[in-house]
Amino acid sequence: MEPETNWAISILEDGFGRVREGVEHALLGLSPDQLVRQPSPAANSVGWLVWHLSRITDDHFAALAHVLGGGEAPRRRERVMPPGQLWPEWQPRLGTPYAEGSTGYGHTAEQVAAFPRIDPALLSDYHAAVHDRALEIVRGLAPGDFGTIVDFRWDPPVTVAVRLVSILNDATQHIGQAAYVRGLLTFH
Repeated sequence: MEPETNWAISILEDGFGRVREGVEHALLGLSPDQLVRQPSPAANSVGWLVWHLSRITDDHFAALAHVLGGGEAPRRRERVMPPGQLWPEWQPRLGTPYAEGSTGYGHTAEQVAAFPRIDPALLSDYHAAVHDRALEIVRGLAPGDFGTIVDFRWDPPVTVAVRLVSILNDATQHIGQAAYVRGLLTFH
């Protein structure tokens, strides 16, 4: 492996590791009621935010693995659930009322409010499984993989490198939001 690739992989591992630490902190000590409490009716809860960032990570890394494994990159505007996601195994455990392929993108306030009251440890376990799978994929990247197109639905088409930065950016924004909401809930 080339040194540049080692650095890229190390940086990605560090970035996703920081998200994992943020998830653990955001959920630490919360009750099921606090997990779903929204600061206002139109705001996201800690639980929904952690679920959403986990679902996006799960969905997008499954798509990366699919294309890097020889599958075709999407070319249509249709939403296709990529194979290899962990979500079908976890959805019944978390009891979410959302469609199987839902990642939370575009959810209404009512859908956010429908996130179930569950043990926060269960949500943390789902994120841990997604995190482990993401790192497995990152660690398996070859130097030539970063330029591989994984999504033709955008102009310009999305490469592995761009998608990885996009996933990490989305996850860091949402874990920051979850930390803020947690602060609102636990401030005395």
